[in-house]
Amino acid sequence: MTSDEPRLIRVLIADDHPLVVQGVAGVLETYDGIVVVGTASNGKEVLVAYERLMPDIVLMDLNMPEMNGLAATELLLERDPGARVLILSMHDTPEYIATAMRHGARGYVLKDVDTDDIVTAINTVYAGGTYLCTGTAQVMDPEDGREPLTSREQTVLLALASGKSNREVAEALEISIRTVETHRKNIKRKLGISSTAGLTRYALENGVLQA
Repeated sequence: MTSDEPRLIRVLIADDHPLVVQGVAGVLETYDGIVVVGTASNGKEVLVAYERLMPDIVLMDLNMPEMNGLAATELLLERDPGARVLILSMHDTPEYIATAMRHGARGYVLKDVDTDDIVTAINTVYAGGTYLCTGTAQVMDPEDGREPLTSREQTVLLALASGKSNREVAEALEISIRTVETHRKNIKRKLGISSTAGLTRYALENGVLQA
């Protein structure tokens, strides 16, 4: 590449479904200006790959094993506040989208949109903007009056709803069990839910947890 040619946008794709990764990577590389520099199948791999590859954009799925996309986004931004994370998800529920954006994602795009939309999202986020796919902008302005969960509470909710114990959540997030218990109480209070089963049901109904 000569000095007068535009710089390629380096993309890291994170998704635990190999066919999705291969499909997205194959299509993206047909576009001028984008190169896929690596892939990851869970949040832990994202953190390792990001440090090694230093991509411009992380195209991140949310429901992944070992470490989900929300936790990975949060930890990635703690390490590099300038990291650009673009969520690519099958979920279009307001709670899910708002949660991702509160965690620091720069954009949110659905897996079933035209590839051109994904490329537009990548270009927008790379240029320093924020991208929300069509029909999702209103989720950033909830009107139900409910006290919103913090990004950390959203992460804890997802972990608890996935069946993890307080100890497992504490180890995964590198916080104390007492802190997890405090988050758990606050989540139940804010959502008006009294049981763990209720939290799981809420997470499923609102798209926070994939069935």
